[in-house]
Parts: sequence; C-alpha cells; structure tokens
Amino acid sequence: MKSATFCLFIFISLLLLMVPVHTRESANSLLEKKIKELLNYQDGCPSAVTQTLSCTSVKAMGTLASCPAGMVATGCSCGFACGSWNIQNENVCHCLCPIIDWTVARCCHLA
Repeated sequence: MKSATFCLFIFISLLLLMVPVHTRESANSLLEKKIKELLNYQDGCPSAVTQTLSCTSVKAMGTLASCPAGMVATGCSCGFACGSWNIQNENVCHCLCPIIDWTVARCCHLA
C-alpha cells in the first residue's frame, strides 16, 4: 500500500511539472517594477519625491560591456553559457570565462 501511494505521489508530481506556466511579464520587467515600488516606500512611508528608474541593455563583443555615462551596471550576461562575471567601477561588466564571444550589461539610472 505504501509503495502504491508513493508511486501515485510521484506520478502527480510529474504531471504538475508538465503543466505549462505562462507569465505575463519578463523577469526584467518584474524586477524593475519591484525596485520602483521599493524606491517609493522608504521606511514604510511613501516617498514625497517621485523617482524614475530607467534601464537598458548594452551588448558588446568580447569580455567587457560598458554602460553609458551616468548609468550603473546592475547585472551581466555572458556568451558561451559563462555564468562567471563581475562589475568593475560600477559601470563595466566583465565576463571571467576564458572564451567569450559577447557580453551584455544591464544598465540603470535613477532620476
């Protein structure tokens, strides 16, 4: 009886994994939305100053991608499935893998 219950549990779990999930917003837009919400609520009170978060992606060939003046790098993506990167001088994405064909910097500006 226990093995039949266990098999049924595994079967139902696998069926749940096969159900397609559709999201209306991308991860980037959700992240930007949450950051904007947090900026408007400081110390639990709505901010009297309205601030705008503006973000863009900059793609470059090679291991470095630089953000435009006045923007800071908030994240990086690297080619060849490299997941090792760092941010230098707050505005440059640097991919750390030995072979990289492209680098993308996510650049944001708070105004």
